[in-house]
Amino acid sequence: MEWTKTIDDEISNSYANIHDIHQFIHSNPELAYEEHKAHDAFVDKLLTLGFDTLPHAHGVETAFSAQFGTGGRLVVLNAEYDALPGIGHACGHNLISAASFTAFLGVAAALEASNLPGRIVLLGTPAEEGGGGKLKLIQDGAYKGAAASLMVHPGPGHLLTSPINGVAFVRMLANVKMRVHFTGRESHASIAPWDGVNALDAVCLSYNAISMLRQQIRPHERIHGVVRAGGNRPNVTPADCTVEYYVRSDTRKNAEALWQRVLKCFEGAALATGCGVRVEPLNSYADVRPSRALCEEYIGAMPKGTVDMYEPADILAGSTDMGDVCYECPGFHGVFGIPTKDGEANHTKGFAAAAGTEEAFKEAVQCGRGMAMVAWKVLTDDAYAAKVKSEWEEDMKLAAEGK
Repeated sequence: MEWTKTIDDEISNSYANIHDIHQFIHSNPELAYEEHKAHDAFVDKLLTLGFDTLPHAHGVETAFSAQFGTGGRLVVLNAEYDALPGIGHACGHNLISAASFTAFLGVAAALEASNLPGRIVLLGTPAEEGGGGKLKLIQDGAYKGAAASLMVHPGPGHLLTSPINGVAFVRMLANVKMRVHFTGRESHASIAPWDGVNALDAVCLSYNAISMLRQQIRPHERIHGVVRAGGNRPNVTPADCTVEYYVRSDTRKNAEALWQRVLKCFEGAALATGCGVRVEPLNSYADVRPSRALCEEYIGAMPKGTVDMYEPADILAGSTDMGDVCYECPGFHGVFGIPTKDGEANHTKGFAAAAGTEEAFKEAVQCGRGMAMVAWKVLTDDAYAAKVKSEWEEDMKLAAEGK
């Protein structure tokens, strides 16, 4: 209890600094890998507060890493801060930053006061929105040896029934992302159409084949795509066309298996039209596999009765690169509600507005406190940390089987 008070006091004393970061990031939305203002603001703030901070960390220009403590176990807190084109912080990543910053400051204060072993890292993780920023950080060893990695994500509060305002155990889908290029041959579409090989026909055939395939996939699976290039003039047979597709399922293994079925649609369309086909892999995301032990501790650290373990299960039914982190170490990716109305779920202008409210910020700080308590237990309770690790190792065995 002594260190709980230390964490609470530090969070209370740091409220203005946390608010500065939240407000600055929300007011200055930046796209994936372009988050220079957010990066600099965070780094400047952390250095001013006296933390050992590495800018441009792990070979990523807009990533940073701040650490406090020595020896013991390592817990990594993820701070996202990229926005969306045209609609700003419509996924509320400014609130993710605020929550993780809150947890970092609280745990760092407890480590300093107690002189106990343990390391807490605040990791600036850019480009979650399609850029796969955490994939690059994983490749450079950012999560190597971590006992846990924690973050929370805002969601539409209107889907939650008071007093519940959060969900701890949130599964999210694995997502295989591919860009597919069809190559045909130009011709004049009126003078000599027989000389052409129509790449747009291959696009249309593959689109229809995939639409039929959807009848034979599982209810939780998703396949969706767009045409990136479909020709330039009606009187020129399109010779180079490109589509981009996302293929989602409940596990990384199952998503990859579903992709193989989708691939046959592209290959069949190329064969039928006489086109060439080339597949360009994009940054695919693994499924989010939360640690039950971390989720249970988080629920216990939050105000009683405000966080449900599982429901609503579909409050955040997309995909994220936090899934890949869950394959590196035990992970937590809880969801909390912010003040939204019907039609204002994530990735809308209404959600962006809600993410800038004081009510949303206060909820983020409360969630940050909850994460601080979980991180502290991981760092200081050997039996609990062993339980978290053991459960994760068993879950990775299930993941390898596609379960």
